[in-house]
Amino acid sequence: MPEEELFKTEKQVSRTEIAEALRDAAEQVETGDVTLVSDAEERHVTVPERPRFEVELERLTDSETGEQRYELEYEIRWTA
Repeated sequence: MPEEELFKTEKQVSRTEIAEALRDAAEQVETGDVTLVSDAEERHVTVPERPRFEVELERLTDSETGEQRYELEYEIRWTA
């Protein structure tokens, strides 16, 4: 299935700012109306009552340097 990226933002911020963004996202998800905003764009989506929710923690190791990177992902999925 082809993937179409509709919105993306990425920047380095403090844990406090991340927690604030997650609290705001949680409130929006609870109502079912989510608005994503960046400096360049804004997207709106309606989340259904019972979507699939996934939490994933990954450790990635660079094969050349051995440097480790962690990714903590929260994903909400549904079909239209």
